[in-house]
Amino acid sequence: MSEKIIHLNESAIKQELKDLVRHSVEETLNNLLDQEAAALIDAEKYERSEDRKGYRSGHYQRNLVTTSGEVKLKVPKLKGVTFETAIIERYRRRESSVEEALIEMYLAGVSVRRVEDITEALWGTKVSAGTVSQLNKKVYGHIDTWRNRPLQGKYPYVYLDGIYLKRNWGGEYENVAILIAIAVNEDGYREVIGASEGMKEDKESWRDFIKSLKERGLSGTQLFIGDKCLGLLEAIHEVFPSAKYQRCYVHFYWNVFSVTPRSKMKEVAAMLKAIHAQEDKEAAKEKAMTVVKKLRDMKLKEAAKKVEDSILETLTYMDFPQAHWTKLRSNNVIERLNREIRRRTRVVGTFPDGNSALMLVCARLRHVASKAWGTKQYMSMKHLEEMNKV
Repeated sequence: MSEKIIHLNESAIKQELKDLVRHSVEETLNNLLDQEAAALIDAEKYERSEDRKGYRSGHYQRNLVTTSGEVKLKVPKLKGVTFETAIIERYRRRESSVEEALIEMYLAGVSVRRVEDITEALWGTKVSAGTVSQLNKKVYGHIDTWRNRPLQGKYPYVYLDGIYLKRNWGGEYENVAILIAIAVNEDGYREVIGASEGMKEDKESWRDFIKSLKERGLSGTQLFIGDKCLGLLEAIHEVFPSAKYQRCYVHFYWNVFSVTPRSKMKEVAAMLKAIHAQEDKEAAKEKAMTVVKKLRDMKLKEAAKKVEDSILETLTYMDFPQAHWTKLRSNNVIERLNREIRRRTRVVGTFPDGNSALMLVCARLRHVASKAWGTKQYMSMKHLEEMNKV
């Protein structure tokens, strides 16, 4: 027995319902606008009255994004009285919150294309990539103010690092370096104290960056932690001659591994870790000399030379309280932030210029710093205070 099967076009029905709701919302809002206009002038359309307070003079059209989609409002023009509507104000406040939500989504790591899809799902209409870019320019001023804020108090420990991003320069793609400084203040809390665009991580770029930090109020710094970038050590000693420098031991290990055969990597790693596991600096130096000799016996002359020439740069943290050692001997605190920045910038790809790259990096840094990262004490500074009294 054959049966007649009715096929329904679900997408077409949903669209019809969506259009029906949108037209209903549009009609209702326009009726409300007319009622508010009538109440303001104290007269209906074409009504002759001695008590009327103004006159209608046509209307103008404006688009309004609602949860049902974009509607066209016919806003009355009045003569003799100012037209103020609670409807427009209500949605103006809503539009402002929508803008804030769009900016927050973008800075939280949501791609522009995904933002477009989300806005269509939530509000019935897409927000273009150009609109998102314009909205983000509104916060650039606030970000720049935050980036150049005066630094108050003392910052005993400062971590320095650079991250490379891609930018478009005259139709060609090139790297742009964003230099970042994170400090531990005298209360033991981490704080992002600076970020700046540098063409590359050379001495001039680092000197200008560190000098700008000092001009903004950076003081009380006893130790800088970073990788052995070109010119970084010279720049630090030039601007902060009394401060010490700690080379990140993790980067040092990888530098040694670059001249170590894969078959001997595990053994060499254990030897290097043994140096930094010593109870004090003198013991670490003695262990380093033993390691150098052993590396030479293993026919790893280049690895031995790297350890012999650079090991002291990685032991500076031992001049400070032992309770701080694990957090001072590497640049991990800033590397974790760099991974978060790369996660966000990966969806952008290539930036149109260095400033847009800098702004997005700073926005991300400010976002992360405002969370638990910057509000949780990183280390107790009483140990350093006691050491400085001696």
